[in-house]
Amino acid sequence: MSSRIRVVVAKPGLDGHDRGAKVVARALRDAGMEVIYTGLHQTPEQIVEAAIQEDADAVGLSVLSGAHMTLFKRVIELLTERDAADMVVFGGGIIPEADIPELERLGVAKIFTPGATTQSIVEWVRANVGQPVG
Repeated sequence: MSSRIRVVVAKPGLDGHDRGAKVVARALRDAGMEVIYTGLHQTPEQIVEAAIQEDADAVGLSVLSGAHMTLFKRVIELLTERDAADMVVFGGGIIPEADIPELERLGVAKIFTPGATTQSIVEWVRANVGQPVG
């Protein structure tokens, strides 16, 4: 069984800007993680299906469109419905500081705002994802 952290990186919704998601995906991969990038314009249902099929440890969402409250919430709801709530959900993008506490209340483990370094993201994922339970 592989001990490498498996992360699905996804761009939910109609946002067509994926440079940041690709940079983060590459940084995680270069750090030794298995990364599955789902591509642009994914529905929450498609993202959750990919995460379950890939047996991911985490789902990283990139949202620049302003629909972060709806999209993060739906992904978390679907993971719970599919008995996969143990997958760590994190994300980033253009997300107002005022929305972060509500996203955390919904179950988002971490939000990275513009200016976060790839090193800080890699270090956070290593420290918070794929840890043995119990």
